[in-house]
Amino acid sequence: MPDLPTPQDAAEAALLSECWDAVLSYADLCTAGSTAATQLATEAFSLGMREARFAETGPARGAGRRSAHLPMIPLLLTAVRSTAAAWEEQGQGHRLDPELRLWLHSDNAARYTGPPLQRPLALRGLRDLQEADAALLWLAEVEALPLPVVARRLGHDPAAVADELAQVRGLFRDRCHRNHLDTPMTGQCRSYARLLDAVTRSPAADTPVDLSRHMARCVECAEAAACLRLHGGGLPGALVGGVIGWGGLAYLERRRRAAEVRLGAGRPDPVDGQGGEPNSVAHKARVVRNGLLVAAVLVSLLALAVSMMPMGGSDDGAAASGDSGNRQPVADPGASVPSVGPLPSGSKSSGGGGPSASAASRGSTGSKGSKSEPEPQGTSSSTARGREQGSGDGESATCEFQYELVNQWPDGFQATVTVTSAEALANWRVSWSFRDGQKVTQMWDASFAQNGSRTTAAAADYNKSVPADGTLTFGFLATWQGKNSPAYDIELNGESCTKA
Repeated sequence: MPDLPTPQDAAEAALLSECWDAVLSYADLCTAGSTAATQLATEAFSLGMREARFAETGPARGAGRRSAHLPMIPLLLTAVRSTAAAWEEQGQGHRLDPELRLWLHSDNAARYTGPPLQRPLALRGLRDLQEADAALLWLAEVEALPLPVVARRLGHDPAAVADELAQVRGLFRDRCHRNHLDTPMTGQCRSYARLLDAVTRSPAADTPVDLSRHMARCVECAEAAACLRLHGGGLPGALVGGVIGWGGLAYLERRRRAAEVRLGAGRPDPVDGQGGEPNSVAHKARVVRNGLLVAAVLVSLLALAVSMMPMGGSDDGAAASGDSGNRQPVADPGASVPSVGPLPSGSKSSGGGGPSASAASRGSTGSKGSKSEPEPQGTSSSTARGREQGSGDGESATCEFQYELVNQWPDGFQATVTVTSAEALANWRVSWSFRDGQKVTQMWDASFAQNGSRTTAAAADYNKSVPADGTLTFGFLATWQGKNSPAYDIELNGESCTKA
C-alpha cells in the first residue's frame, strides 16, 4: 500500500489529520480499488499542498490582491479530480472508476478548467469569499460538522458561530448572484435573471411555470437557482457539485454518514472541555443501543420460557379425536411470545441530512455504485422484534423498510431506502414500484435496473453481507413529473417488507 504523504511541518501535519479522511473518501469514489484510492489521495494531497503554498507566496499576494484561494478541504478535493485527470492522460485510466473516465472526457468536465466566466457558479462564488468565510460555509454545509466543532477548528466564538454562518450564507448568495449576471448568457436566460433572483429569495414564493420549464432545459439557470435558494436544504448539494463535479452527491452522502457515526460514538468532546452535559446525540445513541440490547435479551428469555413450558391436550379431547394414549403433546397453535412494542430507532441514515442532503442536484453526472468505504458509513442498528412462535416452522416477519425523500427540485429528487432484515443475508436485492412514472438516474451503495415502474437495487461488493436484525441502506437520484408519490410494494429478495 502506498505510504501516506509526509508533512513538511507542524501546520501540514495538522492539515493531514483534519483533511485526510475527506480526501481519501473522495479518492475512493474515483478509483477502482483501495490501493489506487490511497495512492490517488496521497498524490492529490501533495498537489493540494503545493497549490496552497503557491497561493500564499505567489505574485497575487505581492501585488496587494487577495488570492482566489479555496479553503483546504475543497482545494484538496479539486486536487483529487485534477490528479485523476492526469492519470487518465498518462495511461493509468484503468485504475479509475469507469463512469469518472467518461465524465473526464465530457463537456461537463471541461467547464471546471475552461474560461473562468463559464465555470460552475458555486465554485466562483466560494472563491470570491474570504478564505475563513468559505471554510466556515464548507465545513458546516458539506462536511456536516456540528457548529461547536466548526467554531473550535476555525477559532470562532461558539456562541456567535450560528449568526456568522447565516451572514456567510448571505454573502455567498450575493457573490453567486453577481457572478450569474456576469456570465455570458442568451437573451432568454437574461430575461429570467431578475425573476430567478426574486423567486429564490423567499421561501414562500412559487416558481412560475415558464421559469420552471426554462430551468429544466438550462443547466446554468438551474445551477444559479440552487446557489441562490438558501432555504430548502439544497445549498450543500449546490456547493459540492459546483466545486468537485463528478461524484458530488455520493461524497456528500458519505460525509453525512461519517458525521453521524462520529456523533453516535460520542465524538467530538464538549467544546469547553469542562465535562458539562453529555453530547445529546451521542447520549441518545447510547440509550437506544442499551435499550435494544435489553429488549433482545427479554425476547430471548421469553422464547426460551415458552419452548420449555409443558403443554398437552386433555384426555377427553384425545379420546374424542382417536389419538393414541402415548402421543407426544404439542404446543397450542395459539400460544405465542408476547409481542414487544416498537423501539426507538438509533441514528438516522443520511442523506443526508442534506442537501441534505442533503442536497440538491450534485452538479455531477456520475455516482458510485459499488465502492469500498475508507471510513464508517452510517450505522447498522439491531432492531429487536417480538417473533411469533408458530406451530412448527418458527418463521417471522422478514424485513421492514424506510423510504426517505431527502430533497426534491422541479424535475428531480434524491431519496434514501433503508431496509432492516430479520435474517442474516449473504446477498440482497431490494425491489419497489413507483406510482407516478419516476425514473432512477443514479444510485450509490448499490447498482440498479428499472423496468417500467419496477426498480431493483442489487448489493455492492462491499455491503452484500447483512447480519440478522441488521440494516442495509442505499440512495439514488431520480426524475419526476407532476407528482412524486413514495415508493411502494418494497421487497427484499422477493419477500414483502412492512413499513417501519
